[in-house]
Amino acid sequence: MRDIFLEDKDDDSIIASIRDDNDPEKAVITKDMIPFSFTREKEIEPINSNKVSSSTDSPFIIANTVDVTLPHLQNECIIPVFSKDNEKTIAHQEFIETVMNAISKEFPYQSISMPEIRVSHQIKGRTPDAIHLNVKDLLEHQKTIYYERMAFLIKIPGITSNINGNELSLCLGGVRSYNQQNLYSTKSLEKFKFFIGFQNKVCMNLCVWSDGYVEDLRASNTFEIQNKVLQVMQNYNAELHLREMKELTHDHLTEHQFAQLIGKSRLYQHLPKGEKLRIPELNFNDSHINTMAKDYYEDQNFSRTEDGRINLWNVFNLFTQANKSSYIDTFLDRNLNAFDFTRGLQKTLNGNLDYHWFLS
Repeated sequence: MRDIFLEDKDDDSIIASIRDDNDPEKAVITKDMIPFSFTREKEIEPINSNKVSSSTDSPFIIANTVDVTLPHLQNECIIPVFSKDNEKTIAHQEFIETVMNAISKEFPYQSISMPEIRVSHQIKGRTPDAIHLNVKDLLEHQKTIYYERMAFLIKIPGITSNINGNELSLCLGGVRSYNQQNLYSTKSLEKFKFFIGFQNKVCMNLCVWSDGYVEDLRASNTFEIQNKVLQVMQNYNAELHLREMKELTHDHLTEHQFAQLIGKSRLYQHLPKGEKLRIPELNFNDSHINTMAKDYYEDQNFSRTEDGRINLWNVFNLFTQANKSSYIDTFLDRNLNAFDFTRGLQKTLNGNLDYHWFLS
């Protein structure tokens, strides 16, 4: 990833510069690759307050989440343990810090944003000396909290691309949900989710692709997490991901086809299990589908054209926009499903019948 240098060109110009292994000062220009810009800085610096910038963008997930800072997790939250042996879990902040360190290794010349952290399902407690106090009498130091679920996003603003007039920037992030961990047993491998992909800066929607996503990253310590995260980043093919997303702009659904998609998507939830197994999975519920139907008419960025048509890039973004109302523990899985499903619709429009049920 860090050896790929793509310049910000016109949307129709697809050019990439890849370093020559024999001469790092020369660039080999290759056609048919998606452009994104890569800005070098003069010196390699560790992650610090000068290198990390704050973000004021709208959140990448809403649902029932709240925004918290990394110092809040570091200084004000307790760390859950495995109850049978009292071994500590890998804390949310350790997961975030480990990913930040991995990013600095893989992208040493890039500035990164301050992590955007969203949490939900707050678990409250109190210290032993406050056992008999009324809630109104509790002092701050007698209250304990931690969050069952946490998602975070880190942006690399120096690596960007443009699709259909929307600027995308490279981003990385992860999810940790203690509800998917058995804390009532002895210490075991802990489960995390990690992704590298792009964020649409027009709407802050995430674009997650299977090659940049690990649904079940299991580790016993932060060293293992860092190694696995680095492996995902090194195997991620940014050009191919961007190319596949750009191809979505070439195919359209008519108003009738979009209506069929909305109606069949609502029917899908109630199909018998046997019939569901014969068609591609759609991991969105009625609430998401209703949001998509509304945004088809009203969204400022991804709504229909005057003749009712809508390209598949906009359909994909309607999915990811609706997905912002998902809970943290299902958010990334649905985001990936949005891309796979939209790609399936594209194949159907070009002759593949796998997704024909949703459009017929």
